[in-house]
Amino acid sequence: MKLSFIRGCFPSNLSVFIKPSISTNLLRPVCFSSMSSPPTSLKPQIPLFIRPPLHSASVSDLRKWHDWAKNLASSVGTTFLDSDNGPDLDLFCRELKWLMEDAIEDHTVFSQMGIENNQTNVRLRTGIEELYNLWKQRIEERRPFQYLVGCEHWRDLVLSVQDGVLIPRPETELIVDLVADVVSNNEGLREGLWADLGTGSGALAIGIGRIFGSCGRVIATDLSPVALSVAAFNVQKYGLQDVIELRQGSWFKPLKDVEGKLAGIVSNPPYIPSDNLPGLQAEVGRHEPRLALDGGLNGMDDLLHLCNGAALMLRPGGFFIFETNGEKQCKCLAKYIENDIRGSFHSLDIVSDFAGIQRFLTGFHQ
Repeated sequence: MKLSFIRGCFPSNLSVFIKPSISTNLLRPVCFSSMSSPPTSLKPQIPLFIRPPLHSASVSDLRKWHDWAKNLASSVGTTFLDSDNGPDLDLFCRELKWLMEDAIEDHTVFSQMGIENNQTNVRLRTGIEELYNLWKQRIEERRPFQYLVGCEHWRDLVLSVQDGVLIPRPETELIVDLVADVVSNNEGLREGLWADLGTGSGALAIGIGRIFGSCGRVIATDLSPVALSVAAFNVQKYGLQDVIELRQGSWFKPLKDVEGKLAGIVSNPPYIPSDNLPGLQAEVGRHEPRLALDGGLNGMDDLLHLCNGAALMLRPGGFFIFETNGEKQCKCLAKYIENDIRGSFHSLDIVSDFAGIQRFLTGFHQ
């Protein structure tokens, strides 16, 4: 997770399990384990591009909306870019195009947008009034584009996201590649039980679950019931109910039954120092969940907790990979492991992200 923005009520002891089914119906309700009675179910936001086209508007009305939206974006100039390295007009224009593509059923209508007073009706996946409202939120409130359309493209996936759920970042994709590398020649790890801690949208659990296929299993945990409902939606969409189990709770608390049995742990935890939060891009600081961003005084609170927990939860030879804020945190974390929990791990490695920033710490349990 970078600091910049790019195109996160159940009882605390409840574990959520997505029961296997031959159906991958996106709207099939999540089933709950018998550990406690199910709470009121949370319905995740359905991504705009897969909603049924139940609305309509004329091409002329669409053109008026498009022209208004572009003018509103143009009025910003470089204000956002100058204030917090936010979006500029070029990005807004691309987002406007993507919003139209998601909202309009028949894309051939784009070629008719230049025709004056065209009253041809177009089928839409949301009403024209809502399009005005969404774009005002994007510009005036700096609401992330991904929350407007309800999804994010990540690796080869299209994941549902919404307010209250961290938007998965491109650099986090590398965790899936690193897991693929480490299990490629290690059958024990490939067929073992893994954990994705703080799963959010379920991106990492789904990414590594697709690598394992029918071999391994993943338990994905999150404290947020909103995140779990979205993760459940995404797991169902990709037909991984047999592979991924969702449990609610903070970090290792939902995993007491598998202590010392995990083959691997992955996590992209909160690691932004608390004092840095006010300086984040507005799309991030105002809208993405603080729970998924705030890593405490120096950003290390949850990272240190994960290291301590991994020493107990991983089986001998088990693998971990944690994402950090950069070089300083990676080195501090490695030093902590070598000095404070000496003898717990070996073969520590700091791995850079696509931008060359030392982003990830990996290692194996003794």
